[in-house]
This record gives sequence, C-alpha cells and structure tokens, in this order.
Amino acid sequence: MYLTSLTDKVYIKMIVNIKEKRMSEIDSELLDKMKNEPNYEVARQYYFIGRCREYVKALAEKLGRPLTMCTVTFGCQMNSRDSEKLSGILKEIGFVATDSENADFVIYNTCTVRENANNKVYGHLGVLSNYKKKNPHMMIALCGCMMQEPQVVEKLKESYRFIDIIFGTHNLYRLAELIYNRIDTGKMVVEVLKDSNEIVEELPVDRKYPFKSGVNIMFGCNNFCSYCIVPYVRGREKSREPKDIICEIEKLVADGVKEVMLLGQNVNSYGKNLDNPVSFAELLKMVEEIDGLERIRFMTSHPKDLSDELIDVMAHSAKICRHFHLPLQSGSDRLLKIMNRHYTKERYLSLVDKLKTAMPDISLTTDIIVGFPGETEEDFQETLDVVRRSGYDSAYTFIYSKRTGTPAAAMDDQIDEAVVKDRFDRLLAAVNEISHELSYRFEGQDMDVLVEGINDHDSTLLTGRMGNNMLVHFPGDESLIGQIVKVHLDKSKGFYYMGTLL
Repeated sequence: MYLTSLTDKVYIKMIVNIKEKRMSEIDSELLDKMKNEPNYEVARQYYFIGRCREYVKALAEKLGRPLTMCTVTFGCQMNSRDSEKLSGILKEIGFVATDSENADFVIYNTCTVRENANNKVYGHLGVLSNYKKKNPHMMIALCGCMMQEPQVVEKLKESYRFIDIIFGTHNLYRLAELIYNRIDTGKMVVEVLKDSNEIVEELPVDRKYPFKSGVNIMFGCNNFCSYCIVPYVRGREKSREPKDIICEIEKLVADGVKEVMLLGQNVNSYGKNLDNPVSFAELLKMVEEIDGLERIRFMTSHPKDLSDELIDVMAHSAKICRHFHLPLQSGSDRLLKIMNRHYTKERYLSLVDKLKTAMPDISLTTDIIVGFPGETEEDFQETLDVVRRSGYDSAYTFIYSKRTGTPAAAMDDQIDEAVVKDRFDRLLAAVNEISHELSYRFEGQDMDVLVEGINDHDSTLLTGRMGNNMLVHFPGDESLIGQIVKVHLDKSKGFYYMGTLL
C-alpha cells in the first residue's frame, strides 16, 4: 500500500475503524479533512461509503425510519458471492436488509446465460416501477452479466428511465462511488467496462450463512465455448494470488466458517496467468492446511483441464468433499468439436473412470445441453450413452438458448422446438432413473452432515448436506445449525435422505 497524500493517510484510519466496527468514528469530521477522494482503490471506496452513509443517515432522520435495501440474485454461485459483496457495501452505507423488493434501495445482480434469465429481470422491473412511483426516494440499480450486453443497456436507458444505476461485472466494487454519483448528479449513472485486470480486496461482505462461504479464486473465462456468453460478459481469466485467498479463508474460519466453496468459471485453469504460476491442485493443498477449516468444495471444473494431480490430491484429502461437478454438455464428438469443448466422449468417460476409481464414494454431477444447433437423434443417443455409463447423482439439464454474440447463435440448423422438448423429456427421465437408483447406495450408513437450517416444509426437522452434497432431513434442535453432526441415513427418498441424529 502506497500512501500518496494526507487523504490516503486519513482514510486508512477510516478503514481500520470500519474493520473494527467503530462506525461512530466514521463521521463528517474525518471526511472533511480530505479535499479529494483517496488514490488507493480500497480507501477510495471506503471514502464513498462514508459519503453515502452521511446521505442515508440524513434521509433516515428526515423520514423517521431506517432506509431498507434488497439484493436480488439471478444466476450462479459466482453471482451469489458477488451479491454478498454488494450487500456488504450497502449495509456499511447504512441500509437495513429486507427480503421485500418494495425497499428504498433495490439492486438486481443479473444473469444472461439463458434468455429466460433476461426476461425475468424485465418482468421484475415492471413491478419496481410501481413501487418507485409511491416512494420517490427509492433507488434501483442493475448490475452483473446482463449489463455487459450493449443492446440490453440501450434498452434499459430508453425504456426504463426510472432505473438509477447500471453497471457490469468488472466494477462491482465501485457500488458506493456509483451511488454517490447518482446522489450528486441526480441523473441515471451508467458505467459498464469491457474488461478489467483489477482485483480489489478487503471490501465489506455480508455472508448469507455464518458457517459456510464462497471464496472467489479467479474471475473470467478463456474457453469461448460456442454457445456460451460468459467470456464476453465476465472477461478474460484473472487468478487471485494464493496468499490473498489463504488470508481470506483464514479470516472466514476465525469468524466461524467451517466450509468454503472455491469459485471460478473454470477452477481447473486457476493460476496459469499468475506471475508465479500455481496449479489448482497446489492451491487445494494450501487451503487444506488451514487449521479449523473442515470442508472444501469447488465449482466449476472444465474436463479439458482436469489433471491426474487434482484427482490424486482430492482422493487423499480429509477435507475436500467427495463431490465433483464435471459438465458434459454433449456426448457427441461432432457436437463437442462444434461447441469448442476440447475433449472427446471417450476422454470424458476416462475422466469419470479415474474419479470413480480413485474415490468409489464420489458423487458426480454434470451439465447437459439439449437442442444445440444441428443436433441429430444420433448425437442425442451419444449423450444418453454417456449418462448411462457415467452414473450421475444429478444433472442440470438445459434446453439450448440462443445468445446473441456467440458463434452458435448464427449457426444454421436450429432444432425444432417439439423435437427439443421430446429429447429433453427423455434425457430428464434417464437422469432421474439413474440418480434414483444411485441414491440407495448410502442407505443405512452413518454420515457427517453440515446442518444448514430448519426444514422448509416441516419445522420439526433440520436440513443439512453430506460431503457428497446430498440433502438429509432429520429431527433435531435448531441449536445444531452450523455444526457438523453424525446422522444415520434411514431411508432414501430418491433425491434426499431421511435420517436420525446419532
């Protein structure tokens, strides 16, 4: 950290105050000592947190109530973790969290992997416009992958003028600064970057669970699968330094976290772009050495980069969970080549065999696309063959969604909707049949379960996850939430177990 001015020096004090929860010391007196915002990015963002905090405090006093905020997440685990960061910033500003979208500040963290994700956002915006008419102080912000599409931003600017802030995936850390700009100018703020190499550490995070947490180890994707828009909206791969990852996890463990999920678009390619390259397997070894950490998960793995080293590290680990998500997408070599996946059907099956040989108790899950342009019945049968031979505990099955800007969107031979639906139904039936059969293999065993909460449908039951990611419901007291307990698996219900606390 280089302190280049009095502003920076003063604001480092503010950062310390925030970290130590001495919020009362973050006041106008400190802010007034600085003529300009700090140069150092973390201090700069805390500066704007402080400025926005003054605004929120004054408005809350005027209205005679706290100002509320609601963070709505669309999409993947990466987005969920990003939303925790956004919520953390908003809470530091002074907003109080609520589940209601009829709040004073609403932020949508969007997904654009499939077209229906975009349509959901537009539907929600219609509701928000009515809320805002009744609450003139309400602010609405949109961020995330959907905002990286220029045509989406233009549509929002033209047809949804009531939106206050629009930003993308590369500048989430600038939320406080963007809010301040909106307050200062009174105009819609739009800031969407095409890409960024900057990784900003040490900003506030509001975790959903006190006992488990996602941890970003990298951002972006370099794979350019022909159907996928992620590289265009998330940018190129950027890996965090191992020391920063380890430091974050150590702090999480000290705060009561027992399980971490290491997140990246393709964790198997972690560390390749670092000045001192580190493999994902080597990073896992470092994470495993952290005292007090009990479980390690990761998501997502690309088959083309799955190494024998990683399988070996996982097989000999006492902390890495026996669950592996290995996206297939298609079992057809012809389609895999067109998809730009860089592996074959047999290569994929060999990886499955290696995983199950090294860890016979592993739970395997996958992603599969039906209806990719040009898919024939023969191609589809190849996919079904992989499903039967791999034995997935579950699979995320998707109907191909055309995404503007991807090579697949311009391909001929888009598949008839009725044909796609028929294949999708057959695939789902095959996946469900196999996963149902596999679920019985743990029946009667005693398993470690991380208790995540009270059952949504029966308040007398607790719900938790085994290391293989399968759900277990069992009678117990809510005081056990966040603990890892031993549970006897009495009965398989196909996609979950009923158990008894030991």
